[in-house]
Amino acid sequence: MFLFYVKIALTRVNTNERLICYNIRMSNEMFERNLPPYLAHDLEAWKKGVEEKSHLLDCLWGELYGSINIAEINDNLITHEQAQYLRDKYLWGKDV
Repeated sequence: MFLFYVKIALTRVNTNERLICYNIRMSNEMFERNLPPYLAHDLEAWKKGVEEKSHLLDCLWGELYGSINIAEINDNLITHEQAQYLRDKYLWGKDV
């Protein structure tokens, strides 16, 4: 699916620069779909903890970090790119 977005972006780069940003954003959002149940659970717990300013954020952070690594390395259920996106966005706080 990512190749589809790149192809559109390359063919329309001169006529609509917003299309590139939109398509890249859409491909990044897809990294949060179809996660293994344990990772989806820990991601939701992390989001809720941040929203509620939980005093357990350090524990939730560790759980999410571990779940991302297990899903990528041990279980091979997510790609390296998907794992890196989740780490960057939720653990390192980068704007992706």
